Amino acid sequence: MTHALSRHRVAHWLWERRGAAALARLALLPLALLYRGVMIARAAAYRRGWLRVRALPAPSVAVGNLSVGGSGKTPLASWIAHHYRQRGRTPAILLRGYGADEPLVHRRLVPDGIVVADPDRLAGARRAVERGADVLVLDDAYQLLGVARDLNIVLVSAESDRASRWPLPAGPWREGWEALGRAGCIIVTRKRATARAAATLAARLARRRPGVPVAVVQLGLDHFEGLRSGVGRPPAVLGERRVVAAAGIADPLSFAVQIRSLGAQVELLAFPDHHPYAPQDVARLVQAAAEADYVVITEKDAVKLRERWPADAAEPLVAVLAVRWEANGRAVERALDAVLEAARP
Repeated sequence: MTHALSRHRVAHWLWERRGAAALARLALLPLALLYRGVMIARAAAYRRGWLRVRALPAPSVAVGNLSVGGSGKTPLASWIAHHYRQRGRTPAILLRGYGADEPLVHRRLVPDGIVVADPDRLAGARRAVERGADVLVLDDAYQLLGVARDLNIVLVSAESDRASRWPLPAGPWREGWEALGRAGCIIVTRKRATARAAATLAARLARRRPGVPVAVVQLGLDHFEGLRSGVGRPPAVLGERRVVAAAGIADPLSFAVQIRSLGAQVELLAFPDHHPYAPQDVARLVQAAAEADYVVITEKDAVKLRERWPADAAEPLVAVLAVRWEANGRAVERALDAVLEAARP
C-alpha cells in the first residue's frame, strides 16, 4: 500500500466512521472550531467591506467547493470554458498555480482557451485579457474572496455527504452550509455515489437555498485513449481484465471504483495528489504494465507521463471523463449565459 493510499484511508476512517473514529474527531474538535471561527470571520470581513475586494477586468465565473478532496473542479471548469467557446467567446482558465499538472490538463482539455497559472488571480486575469480572453473561469476559487466575480458556482460531491459535518481537521469541510449564501449556482457531483444519493443531497440543498439553481452531474468514464498513440478504446475493453489503476489525485478510491464498475479486477496504485513521478515511479508503472492486462491512469497523471513513457513499453490507457447532466443542466447554462448578458454595454 502506498503512503498516498494510506493517508486517504486514514482520512476516510477519521471522517466517515463511527466508534474510535468518532473519539478521534472529538479530540480534534477544538482545532475544528477554531478553523470554523476563522473562516466565518474572514467571510464576514469581506462581506462587510473591511477587507478589500478587487474587480476583475472581464466577466468572471468562480468554481470551487466546500470540502477538500476531488469534487470535480477541473472537468467542470473545462466544461464551462467549452460552453463559452461554443458561444464564440475566448475563455481563460485562471489557476492558483499549485501543481504543475493542472495547467497542463486544462491546456489539453481546452486547447483553444487561455490558461494562466498565478496565485494572484487579478494579475493572471490581466495577462489573460491581454492575450485576448473576454471571459474568465476561476478554478478552485470559492474561498478566494479578495476578487469579485459575476457568478459563484459551488460544487458539493455526493461522496462527501457521508463524511463528518465538522470542519477541518475533524471533518473534510473548508466551510459549512452557511457559505452557500455566496453561491449563485450549486452543483452536486458524483463519481462513485449513486444517482439516488446525489438527487437526495440536491433536494436538501435546494431547500436550504430556495431560488438558487441546484444541478446534478455525473463525472463518469466515457472512453479510454492510449497514452502515446491516442487510440480510443471503449469502456468494455476492461471487462474481466487485470487492471492496475494508477492515480495521483485527491480521491484515488473513486477512480478505482469507477474502473471496477466496468467489470475489471482492479489493483489501486495511489500516489499523492499532484505527484511529480520520479524515474522509479515510471519504472514501477512500466513493470505493472508488463504484468497486468492494462494500466489505467487519469488525465491529470497522463500530462506528466506522456513524454516520459518508454517507447518499447506497453502504453497505459488514459481515462477520459464525461460530464453528464442528470438534473438541471440547462439552469447552469442559463446562469453562465446571464454573466455575458450582464456584461453587454
